[in-house]
Amino acid sequence: MDAQYDDPRITGDHLRSIDAPTGTVTLVGVVHDHPASAFRVRTVVTDRDPDVLALELPPLSLPLFERYAEDTRTPPAFGGEASAAIQAATTDRVVGIDGPTLPFLGRLAATLYREGESIGTLRRVFDGLSTVTKNALRCRLAGSLAAATSIRLEVDSPVTYATDRADTAEGQAANERAQIDRARAVLNASEPSRAASFGDDVREAHMADRLADLRRDGDVVAVVGRHHLDRIAERLVAQTDEADR
Repeated sequence: MDAQYDDPRITGDHLRSIDAPTGTVTLVGVVHDHPASAFRVRTVVTDRDPDVLALELPPLSLPLFERYAEDTRTPPAFGGEASAAIQAATTDRVVGIDGPTLPFLGRLAATLYREGESIGTLRRVFDGLSTVTKNALRCRLAGSLAAATSIRLEVDSPVTYATDRADTAEGQAANERAQIDRARAVLNASEPSRAASFGDDVREAHMADRLADLRRDGDVVAVVGRHHLDRIAERLVAQTDEADR
């Protein structure tokens, strides 16, 4: 898929395409707040012009990033790759596919019950869920304030890197690759906690199911964290293969 792009920030390593009779899901893997990722999502969203833009955000948080995307600057000053994707999209169908939502909570509870997790794992899972929910509510409040006034609040401080969008494409791509390699090395060197791996499994299953539903309405571009990219793609391929039988 990357053959059409002559830019090191847009390679097949960061892109996955899953076809179905009703629509194609293009997954764009990103490093949060990285300039190479923001460029990648802007370019792919513009090129694909999807019927639906899906973001790894809770639906509660989405209005804030839509306000960020109204910035006259390109990319927007706030909101990283999410607001960059929204700004580039022509569709008015922009959705958050991450939890917490009622279906997500139902899946989480059912999976916890089925797996019979320990009390310690349960406590850590719900601590993480509480943190994510509080942040989503802060985003919703900030989005409501931005819609009613000219005030723009930054809920989370952006991640900074030893590169920015003024640097060369090659420099941005190399720095992003180093970030990915470093994160992968850390994961390989230490066993993730059961709560962390469990949370990722539930989130990825939820996001894959949402994307499978959304592609019934046409082509979808989904912006997801780079470490979720392959597992979400594998789940979508499995669902497509199952539907074809």
